[in-house]
Amino acid sequence: MSHSRRPTECPHPAELPSADALLETTDWGSLATPCGTGEALPAALTRLTDPDPAVRESALPDALWAVTHQNSIYEATVPVALYVAAILDRPAVATDRPGRDGETPRTGPTLVRLLDWLGDTAYDADDECVALGGGDHVEEFLDACPEMRAFRDARPALFSAVRTHLGHDRADVRHAALVAAIPLIEHPALIEHRADLADHARRLLATSTERRHRDRVFDGLRAWGHDISGLETASDIAVREHYARLRAARASWSAGGPGGGYSEDPPF
Repeated sequence: MSHSRRPTECPHPAELPSADALLETTDWGSLATPCGTGEALPAALTRLTDPDPAVRESALPDALWAVTHQNSIYEATVPVALYVAAILDRPAVATDRPGRDGETPRTGPTLVRLLDWLGDTAYDADDECVALGGGDHVEEFLDACPEMRAFRDARPALFSAVRTHLGHDRADVRHAALVAAIPLIEHPALIEHRADLADHARRLLATSTERRHRDRVFDGLRAWGHDISGLETASDIAVREHYARLRAARASWSAGGPGGGYSEDPPF
């Protein structure tokens, strides 16, 4: 869940700092990453706003994947997330367009890629992950995982940048922003935004066939107490039932005995 080496030293303010301030005031070399420290991160992060799309594309693994590994959050993850949120409106990022003839590249424009990364990282620190890790001792778990706590504390600042793209003129950006916003508004200070996000969620479900987006939106609506029965398509129901069967199979495997396995031999 979270990789802990020492208490996180970077700030996690409620208001989003400027990208330039984050680059200049963060002691990147002292922050842990999956493979060392964040000493090389400022150069990689700066390339994310380069006018050349090829340069921005090459910066993504160096800037983003370098601070996330196996669904874990590291000391350097929080300032990188804040920086990413702070550059969403930078011209090179905000005006990035789909490919030739209106076709979006398989990997997506920079803005969508950044929103996707923010959302994926937020899900790695959401309430479900904390519950799985801490059980009845959530606070003790977060005390032992200060990087995850820092990210969760930063959610209002991250949401302040993500929410401005919920009404974007491009559907791919709107949908990526919504999926990123869903885990962020678990923060107690952001609960008031659930009704607005629910409206965006229904609009996505009416227009998008993207499986990942639909699953995330349904999860959010269920968590907020909404009845989704009238919003599901036949495909949604089939996928939900498939997931239920997989969960039942895993539960059966776990209940098979001290060493795991099924209580009865599968019918091979």
